Amino acid sequence: MSYIFNTFFYNPLYNALVGIIDLVPHQDAGVGVVLLTILVSVLLFGVSKKAIRTQIKLKEIEPEIKRIKENYKDKKEEQARLMIDLYKKHSINPFSLIFFVLIQIPILIALYYIFWKGGLPMIKTDILYSFVPVPQNVSMNFLGILDITQKSIVLAVISGITQFIQAYVATPNLKTPEKDPKDRTFGDDFQKSLHMQMKYVFPVVIGVIGATLPAALPLYWSTRNIFMTVQEIFVKRSLKKSK
Repeated sequence: MSYIFNTFFYNPLYNALVGIIDLVPHQDAGVGVVLLTILVSVLLFGVSKKAIRTQIKLKEIEPEIKRIKENYKDKKEEQARLMIDLYKKHSINPFSLIFFVLIQIPILIALYYIFWKGGLPMIKTDILYSFVPVPQNVSMNFLGILDITQKSIVLAVISGITQFIQAYVATPNLKTPEKDPKDRTFGDDFQKSLHMQMKYVFPVVIGVIGATLPAALPLYWSTRNIFMTVQEIFVKRSLKKSK
């Protein structure tokens, strides 16, 4: 497992970060993290675009999904078949959402190991690819003012705020007609609770966790959130124009 992680995540990310740091002014590791985040986000653009489209389409067919679940609540096999047919009809792959979330986990873990377990400012030349230059004087002070190997409350708060904005943009129109309490299903309550947690609880969790980790992690998360917010707006506008 460690071989797979190192080969496909840690080593490529470490080499990319070192290569970027060698190119930026003052060999600023913080700027390197920002540029690496943008690079990774661009590489994952296709996957994230599919995830955004899937999320939008799922919202659009939500009434049909609810109708199938209500009409066939006692016929699980028939319900599953109709759900699959509905997804095929609208070219929806629900697993694209899950894949997009899962692919980011090893990236975060790799960055954690780079900044928490060592790897900078001392370069691990034994795992560098032959074409990656070795920076001579790596600066761990982001823009000369913030040591990204240390904890940063400021960046932790920023990561929480940008996470809230990203979640707000991702799920803007979740208002549904109010139902009588006796007509609400567990699914209705669960969905409402999930959206509330994504908007208000998850950003707080991100901020709290970010405050306990090296500043490089909340810097990565903040940059990612900003990129994702811009991308979300761009994809949604392009989808509206194509209709």
